[in-house]
Amino acid sequence: MSLALSLLFYIKKSKADKNGKTNIYLRMTLDGRRTEFSVHRKIRIDWWNSKTQGAMGNSPEAQNINRHLSILKNKVYSIQQNFENQNEHYTVTDLRDVLLGKDKSKKMLLEIFQEHNDKVDSLIGKDFAAGTAERYRTCKKHVSDFIKKKYKKNDIPVQEVDYKFITGLEYYLKTTRKCAHNSAIKYITNFKKIIRIAHANDWIDKDPFLHWKGKLKIVEREFLSEEEIQKIIDLNLKMERLDQVRDIFIFCCFTGLAYADVKKLKRGDIRIGIDGGQWIKTKRSKTDTRSNIPILPIANTIIEKYHENETLKEKDLVLPVLSNQKMNAYIKEIATLARISKNLTFHLARHTFATTVTLTNGVPIESVSKMLGHTNLKTTQHYAKILDMKVSQDMQILKSKFH
Repeated sequence: MSLALSLLFYIKKSKADKNGKTNIYLRMTLDGRRTEFSVHRKIRIDWWNSKTQGAMGNSPEAQNINRHLSILKNKVYSIQQNFENQNEHYTVTDLRDVLLGKDKSKKMLLEIFQEHNDKVDSLIGKDFAAGTAERYRTCKKHVSDFIKKKYKKNDIPVQEVDYKFITGLEYYLKTTRKCAHNSAIKYITNFKKIIRIAHANDWIDKDPFLHWKGKLKIVEREFLSEEEIQKIIDLNLKMERLDQVRDIFIFCCFTGLAYADVKKLKRGDIRIGIDGGQWIKTKRSKTDTRSNIPILPIANTIIEKYHENETLKEKDLVLPVLSNQKMNAYIKEIATLARISKNLTFHLARHTFATTVTLTNGVPIESVSKMLGHTNLKTTQHYAKILDMKVSQDMQILKSKFH
């Protein structure tokens, strides 16, 4: 069934020239979207009949104008019929472009997305981390699934992405895909890059993200207290796998390393620092920024425990790190055994280093930021915001000055 197409010829009286003539325009509306343009014919304002959408009278000039408008109308309906006959998806912009001879070859959205992802994949380890490439792959799958659900198609022309598409995708991510607000916003931001590529290449006329504002909510990150850390350290774990996971988790609590960084930590990354002590000097997988971390005694004890492990020696690795999924599953077992009610994840160890181990003990936020390998101090400040204990300590110092 053909989409409802509406055509309207009209003039703009305010745009008349000194001879009282003005351009005739055609407005085309299809499926709620419209486009308008000049038909390159002028008419005297007092000759125009807005009811018949044509020139009044039987003069040769009036007949010529009306004939031209009739031909244009028939052409538009003929173009629409061709699209319908070929069972091809089309928009009002497509009708206009074919009519005006500007028909560009359509660039398909998911094709552009795949071209981008292929480039990212080829630059893993150079310009992009493996995790970044994985996020773009997941984002493309979400967009693909949304198109199938909403449009019943495998792909759509990138020209069809508008503000309504973007807000629809955000709603789909939060409802159908059950994404949390911040996760949904991050996926939309990944998708935004694909649209920016299309805009930069003139595959679309305007950026549909112009009026979209995606704001991340500040999440209060959980971390362990000193007492909770001690509970985990004191556990008598008879199962080797749990003992190893406990060691690596505690190691990260005292170094701030993320899962990806402790997994790839090599023995050569442990070097003598400026103070003559041992330091971890490595690059973060996520941001490719350098982290320089002095090794605290408890972390050093854990390194020494696995120093003679033959498998680790062969791989030149420091610790026997399992898959992220297994590490998270086992750390939850450990939390149960330690009677800790918090939702323990492996990444919580990094939060614990930032808060309980460093900021709470007076380590300046600039030093913490550098050890964590943050590219922006604002990222580190999220940790400082939640430390009521630190605020209390700072205020106690201030109070003492007023005695």
